[in-house]
Amino acid sequence: MATLYRGMDRPTLDKAYNNTQAIPNFPEVLRDFQQRSAKLYERVPGRRDLGYGERPRERFDWLSCGKAGAPTFIFIHGGYWQNCTKEDFAFIAAGPLANGFNVVLAEYTLAPDASMTQIVGEITRLLDHLQADPDGLGTAGQPVCLSGHSAGGHLTALHRAHPLVTNALPISALVDLEPISLSWLNDKLRLSEQEIAAYSPIHHVGPGVPAVVAVGAAELPELVRQSDEYAAACEAAGQKVALVHVPGCTHFSVLDDLARADGVLMTALAQLG
Repeated sequence: MATLYRGMDRPTLDKAYNNTQAIPNFPEVLRDFQQRSAKLYERVPGRRDLGYGERPRERFDWLSCGKAGAPTFIFIHGGYWQNCTKEDFAFIAAGPLANGFNVVLAEYTLAPDASMTQIVGEITRLLDHLQADPDGLGTAGQPVCLSGHSAGGHLTALHRAHPLVTNALPISALVDLEPISLSWLNDKLRLSEQEIAAYSPIHHVGPGVPAVVAVGAAELPELVRQSDEYAAACEAAGQKVALVHVPGCTHFSVLDDLARADGVLMTALAQLG
């Protein structure tokens, strides 16, 4: 008998979590992201591919807003822990940069080359590195917003209690790994029962810094549900949290909002305090 999750079998879950198939033109959208990202790298000063560990993908980019003592906005890209690179999504830095943040674009090893345990450990190592600040970036002792999209939103939610982090902005976060483990996404992830329990943020909501929990209003219902339930769980735990459904946005166009200086996401973050 097939395993069901909330009444959904494997084919239903496959569709419920297939974001690239939920829009008609994902290849074109990704190419646009990559082109805009390349242009941002050309015009914004910074340092590329700084290492925080020994594995080839344990690296990050640091982009400067040009202001002394600026806070830092860390962004962890998505791709279901198995696709994409930081270079694909660098364009999102335009919004935080315009709001006076330096920006860190994080990279990490992807499945199947890394397990979920290894991926989570790499993000911990990145944050530890930025807290120690051996590169002299000014990340220590200044406010730090930890943010990420989709799989990156999951990694953001998991690390809200890290001492470096001041506030958080998980976007379209996957906070329950159980349905992921029952879908096509697990072919490469190979999640263990222990990983599902330990690394599902919905089961570990506290303690944590204040957060804006965001999702596109036009995303797949399962993505919206996961954000809604995570925000509700945080609020029930007495944490400061704002739930934001970004009007009209899909799983990918929500990143266009993040790239805007006056977008819904940057405005909500400023209001979080």
